This record gives sequence, C-alpha cells and structure tokens, in this order.
Amino acid sequence: MITNPAPLTRRVLGLVLLVALAVLSNGPALAGDSPDGPRVLVTEISTPITPVVAEHLGDGMERADDGGYAAYVIELDTPGGLVDAMRDIINDILASPVPVIVYVSPKGARAGSAGALITFASHVAVMAPGATIGAATPVGLEGEKVSDKIVNDAAAQAQALAELRNRSVEFAVDTVREGRSAAVDEAVELGAVDAKASSLPQALDEADGMKATVAGDRTVTVRTADASVDRYDLGLLRQILQVLADPNVAFLLLTLGTLGLIYELATPGVGVAGATGITALLLALFSLSVLPVNAVGLLLLAVAAGLFVAEVLAPGVAGFGFGGAVVLVLAAVFLFDDAEGVSVDLATALPLAGVMFVLVVIAGRVAVTSRREPSMTTGTDVFTGRTVPVREASGTTGRTFTQGAWWALRSVGGPLAVGRDVRVVGVDGLTLLVDPDAPGQPEPAPESERGKAAS
Repeated sequence: MITNPAPLTRRVLGLVLLVALAVLSNGPALAGDSPDGPRVLVTEISTPITPVVAEHLGDGMERADDGGYAAYVIELDTPGGLVDAMRDIINDILASPVPVIVYVSPKGARAGSAGALITFASHVAVMAPGATIGAATPVGLEGEKVSDKIVNDAAAQAQALAELRNRSVEFAVDTVREGRSAAVDEAVELGAVDAKASSLPQALDEADGMKATVAGDRTVTVRTADASVDRYDLGLLRQILQVLADPNVAFLLLTLGTLGLIYELATPGVGVAGATGITALLLALFSLSVLPVNAVGLLLLAVAAGLFVAEVLAPGVAGFGFGGAVVLVLAAVFLFDDAEGVSVDLATALPLAGVMFVLVVIAGRVAVTSRREPSMTTGTDVFTGRTVPVREASGTTGRTFTQGAWWALRSVGGPLAVGRDVRVVGVDGLTLLVDPDAPGQPEPAPESERGKAAS
C-alpha cells in the first residue's frame, strides 16, 4: 500500500520556511528597518543654541536609538548660540548610533554661526528653498572681532567636520575666517550640504539611500523614504528654561530681584516684595548657571546693589542711586564672557538702569517716611496713647494685664487705684509709664470693689 506523501511534504516545507525566516531575522538590517516601515524622530529647533537645547537634542538621539528609529531629524533655524552648547551637540552627533539629519527649514531659515557647524557635523544635511548657511565667525559682546586664538580653534573644528563628512572644506573654513554665507543652491553646488528639499517628506526622500558612518565606525544606509514621523519637540518646562537662558532675561531677573529685596528693606511688612525678589534671584541663578559668566560682572552687580541699598538707608541728593545705576550698566557690559558672543543688549540695560534709579530713590523716601511714623503693630508704639486697667496698685506703681501679658505700671502723676483706667504715655523697658490724671478717666472703684479686683 502506498502512503500519500502530501502531508509530510507540507510539514517539511513549513519547517524549512520557519528556519529561513529565523535566519533572516537575525541577519544584518538597514538603518531603521521595522515591520511597519521606517520611522524617524523629529525635533524642531528655532531658537539660539543653549545648554537647554543641547540637552534636549542629546536626549532625542538617545530616544531615537532606543526606539529603533531610522534617523533623528533636526529641523534647524537658528542665528547661532553658545560655543560650549554647540560642541556638546556636535559630540552627541558624532557619538550617535542613529543617523542624524539636519534639515535647515522652513523656507528662509538659516543655520548661522553655531548652527552652521552643527549642520556640517550631521550625517545628512538638507536645506529648504531660501535657506542660508554660514557666518560662523566668533564675535564679542558688541559684534567686535575676538582673538585669533578663538578664530583658529573654530576654523580647525569646521575643517575637521567638513573632512569627516566629505563636505567642502574651503567653504567650511571660510564661514569661520571670512564670515562667508551661502544660499541653498550655492551650498549644494559647493558640496557644503547634500540636498535641497521643499518639505520634510521630500527631505527624507532625498536622504534615503545615502551612506552614513555612525558610532563605532559602522556604515549604514539611510532608509527614510515614506517614513512615518514622530515629534520630540521642547516641552513646556524646557521652553521655560530656554527663555531663562537668555542673557537679557537673566539681567532683568537680577535687577527685579535686587529691587524686590530693596523695597522689602525699605518697607518691611507682609514680605510680598521680598518673596518676589528672592524668586526672581533664584530664577536668575539658573540663567547664570547655563550662561558664560564673568566674575567682574558679578562683582559690579554686587557693587551696584550695595549703592542702591545705601540710597535707601541714607537718602539724600540721590548720589548713591545714580552711582548704582551707572555701575549696573557696566555690570551688564561685563557680565558675560565675550569669547562666547553672549551679551546683554544695551537697549535692555539702559532703560532698566534708569527705572532702577527712579524706583530706588522713591524707596529711600518711603523708608524715611515709614521710620518717622509710629508703628501700630510692633514695638513700644503699640501701647502709647492706649488706656489700660489697673489690676494691682501700690502707690505710684502697679500691674496690668494687656496684650496677653502682665506689665508693670509706674505713674508719672498721682497714685494708682485698682479698677481705674490709665493712659499709657511711654514705655521704660518692661514698665508702662501711665498718667492716672489724663482727662476722661473714670472715677476709682469703691474700696470693696478694689479688694475683689485685687483678689
């Protein structure tokens, strides 16, 4: 009898197919391969480059690696930023196991200064129509040239990145030494960037198929055509921190914080001005922690604050206040490191100094007025002018119970009588000085009533 071989044959073929699938699944894959098609993680940066931006982009590259994305895309539109933050971003790109695509967008965007070097460092560089790249010469506080040492360092880094990514070395170096810039068509023709694209999907199509050398000197093929897009933009907290990382905001917070503390010193009370001042100074401390600060600038700020306090404590012809305003402007000029190109705009510093001068002079006048007026809530002025009952009496001395405590009494006139109200005319240590003969006082209580009161 011949047995039908069909079921056995189907089992053998199924087993072979499973083994083949297992082998293929363990084989090498192209960058971003997934069962559902390629995916890319995209971050939009349209602000100056700061440590906040550097930290966010570093997290984005890690997330792209952990999530199995085909690439990490940075949509870039920046005038530049801090050198240290730029270098952190470049180091993260060079160490990224996932291809990093910089897309200078939207139309008319720019990759200026630090943004140009970040673009040079990317695995794939694409620009939108109307976009520009370059102008990477380091500058000082007011746009003046910095030392040759700083320029040479930046030029060497631009050259190294261009050589690493096979881009135009001449253009990369010129962007630093000559401040050269180029529009998208010229940049593509020179080989400074890889392609031109009108939209993100088109940029992903242009990047598709390009070779990229990622971390570990691995060469991968970028597969981003028709990729699905996931966004990883700055969250609310980092947006707030990015605002605080602005040198003008830092200077504003320092000024407001100092003003709040000065007003609390001038008119101590419920503490609203003091609390506001402390909050502003704490926020300013964060700003200073991420910006390149000069010690000279901080010392000038301390001198300015001291002069403002002197104006409040010893107001006169406003000399201390004027001196504080002048020193405050100098502090704004010297507060940040000129090698980083970070500065306080004089259009911000001058009005703030003027406002600070006026408000401090007003605070000084308010402080003088408040010191001359009697306090109705604290100190000995609480009792002066009030009437208190005599609870115990012995000639011109006695005791009373008021304001939740026993107080000794001493008459400045005649003898005291139990049960009689007396007017407080002064305080001597812990003894109230009273006048039993002040007009409007009730007659002393009868002898029998005095005994009951004394008991």
